[in-house]
Amino acid sequence: MAYTYPLAKIGIIGGGQLARMMTFEAKRMGFYVTVLDPTPNSPAAQVADKQIIGDFYDESKLRELVESSDITTYDIEHINTKVLKELEKEGYKIYPSPHILEIIQDKLKQKEVLYKNGIPVPKFHKVETPECLEKFGFPVVQKARKGGYDGRGVVILKDKKDLDRAIKSESYIEEFVDIEKELAVMVARNVNGEIKCYPVVEMIFNEEANICDMVIAPARIEEEIEKKAKEIAIKCVKVLDGVGIFGIEMFLTNDEKILVNEIAPRPHNSGHYTIEACETSQFEQHIRAINNLPLGSTRLLSPAVMVNLLGQGRGKPIIEGLKEALSIPGLSFHFYGKKETRPYRKMGHVTILDENINNAIEKAKKVKGILNIGGE
Repeated sequence: MAYTYPLAKIGIIGGGQLARMMTFEAKRMGFYVTVLDPTPNSPAAQVADKQIIGDFYDESKLRELVESSDITTYDIEHINTKVLKELEKEGYKIYPSPHILEIIQDKLKQKEVLYKNGIPVPKFHKVETPECLEKFGFPVVQKARKGGYDGRGVVILKDKKDLDRAIKSESYIEEFVDIEKELAVMVARNVNGEIKCYPVVEMIFNEEANICDMVIAPARIEEEIEKKAKEIAIKCVKVLDGVGIFGIEMFLTNDEKILVNEIAPRPHNSGHYTIEACETSQFEQHIRAINNLPLGSTRLLSPAVMVNLLGQGRGKPIIEGLKEALSIPGLSFHFYGKKETRPYRKMGHVTILDENINNAIEKAKKVKGILNIGGE
């Protein structure tokens, strides 16, 4: 089959860092990219061919994007699925399907679908009355059904005294799991059903903000656990009949059980290391998958550690310690082009490659002490 330039027109709903890195790969491969985002000159718009300025729930703007694109995808879950389902029914290609997005958007519905299909998840229960929280037993994790991300919409209730901190919106509760490690696996699937799985990685969280702080690839786990995690991750994507790249977050419990925490129907923070460390990055893989191209190799070229660069303070970004950080062998620096920093906002990341994973971790700890993004 022969292709003309551009290979196809891709529309991306959302113009953040995930869309930015997706766009870099799409442009490199010869695609035309339009992004939809309410922020003028958003991170992705800085590298895309065109930006439509509009809200993710604006029906007319979503129609404008989809109708002007050969294939539409997204880098964010909080989108108007009603209009996307209508557009899909009209014959427009939207991947992953808005029907999948609708399941993912509601975290309780997501858990129910996984549970019904035999995928291991923590014990959970819908919150119908405040009494449910006590009846389930403490400690308990309460999660908002919709809208939560990067630690928002999640509270840990240790005892009755914490009930005044309980989420007031629609929510569900799940057991407080004794975790040995938090794991993640990126899985890609194209339209024809070809599947490729990336290495299992380990996520270290900032406990104060409950946001991913560091990713270690590969995870420091036994081969049997790695195999099981990959099997579960692949099953999740098959159950959803997903097309694109999916991030499957998991808990490894102290008694070595694997439980699925959440699924992201898009590139994921835990997969950023793939840009430097794998033969095919998660972003290129997503572009391949939604265009039904053969999937690339997911082979890990080198052990790696990714560190999120979280904002400190507010205002125009000021990057401190960059020269010192770039003097560290194996380090790559990524800045997302956001015009304003604020506490715990993801402003960029660094990836460190090293043949010895422990050396990479030590370098990452050093970076955390010298590289900061503050506000002017």
